[in-house]
Amino acid sequence: MIALHRRRTSTNWVKLMQKTVERKLFGTDGVRWVVDKEDASFPLRLAMAIASYFPTGSRALVGKDARIGNNLVYNLVVAGLVSAGTKVYDAGFIPTPALQYCVKECGFDYGVVVTASHNPPEWVGIKVVLSDGIEAPPEVDAEIESILFETKFRRVSWHDLKPVERFDSAIDYYVNGVKKHFDGNKFKRKEMRVVVDCANSVSALTTPRVLKELGLKVLTINADIGLPYRPYEPTAETLADLMQVVKAVNADFGVAHDGDGDRAIFVDDQGRFVDGTISAIILTNYVSEKNPGLPRRVVTAISTSHILSDKYLIKNGIEVVWTRVGFLNIARKIVELGGALSGFEDNGGFAYVPHQLVRDGTASAALMADMLVERDFKLSYIVDSIQKPAILRTKIPINNREEGLAIVEALKKYYSSYKIIDIDGIKVVMDNAAFLVRPSGTEPLMRITVESWDEAVSKRILSELLDKIEEIRKRLGR
Repeated sequence: MIALHRRRTSTNWVKLMQKTVERKLFGTDGVRWVVDKEDASFPLRLAMAIASYFPTGSRALVGKDARIGNNLVYNLVVAGLVSAGTKVYDAGFIPTPALQYCVKECGFDYGVVVTASHNPPEWVGIKVVLSDGIEAPPEVDAEIESILFETKFRRVSWHDLKPVERFDSAIDYYVNGVKKHFDGNKFKRKEMRVVVDCANSVSALTTPRVLKELGLKVLTINADIGLPYRPYEPTAETLADLMQVVKAVNADFGVAHDGDGDRAIFVDDQGRFVDGTISAIILTNYVSEKNPGLPRRVVTAISTSHILSDKYLIKNGIEVVWTRVGFLNIARKIVELGGALSGFEDNGGFAYVPHQLVRDGTASAALMADMLVERDFKLSYIVDSIQKPAILRTKIPINNREEGLAIVEALKKYYSSYKIIDIDGIKVVMDNAAFLVRPSGTEPLMRITVESWDEAVSKRILSELLDKIEEIRKRLGR
């Protein structure tokens, strides 16, 4: 992901792109930019490059989230794909996981989602999905970028342009795909009540419907599609309304989504925010009971809490496989390993593997309801049974990614006596604590996370880290 901000004419834009072939547009989750800060030709050209990567006549499913900026971007993307020889099927408003599911299950050659996920509403973005329903890997992104930077677009003759067709059954197909994993009769007997915060975006089309059709009583907030009443990213600070409503109506739980519906953050029956790692651990242990034939492993990003994973997964006999940050890395590692109980991130991204290998907010909500019915415990009781570590997060500005990598290498030497995981930055594992330092993939920042069961220990390690990094930067001459 990269932010493109300076205004420039179309001609200047092309010249700049040709001079910066090494520049990386695609990040951990597609390409993103502020919609009114870029030439309108950019999404058109990017779509032409995407279609030029795939063979002529490829069938692509295309959809969007509810961002206002998509009024500008979406039709340009469709036009760019068609101009380079793709047959476009237009799904319209659709959550990212619903489009991914349909791409895989309905046999499309690829998919394109016009979304900026959890970014603020002025942002827009484009994400490429391969035929297996998983985001395109870095090597595909690099080839698409090369076509874009070198303007090697394919153009087809006018008589070979394919008409755009609506794919109005996409939501129905996806909803039925989620529901088939759950027994609706038991929900009706339980009379479970849930509040769904749809972030005024496309999850309003799926999560309330799935839960209602399974037999739950559903109350929605922020369910009208349009400008969001809260930031798209679901955090403890942005979900105050959901927490109040859950408690006021005595709901069994609440669930909130981000802009494109692939994350699910939960609120327990007492109206308390549930950390994404804790909900993932709860769901993973339930999946191990619900699907005993699955391999007893999880795949998760290096940013996930190490000590929580050790105590509540590894010590329960579940292997933890770490990947670089970005769910496409998690999903493709699950494919490589031949399966898992789940894949997850600490931000509410969770993949229920029997359904699909990508994070899916609607499926996560249904799975949480299924677990609560089966276990017949309140979510607050289950959450309180998990010990909470003291996790401290901060970030510091750096000049560029190279400086960040140099800091990581210096830290490796300084902490070489500890266990180190260096697949993405450096994670140092101690007896009663762990920390992660890694350069951001999207901004000139170092992201730092420190965790321990003892808050005083977390504070001491963070202070030591900040001093050490400042010392390293001075030595580097920054």
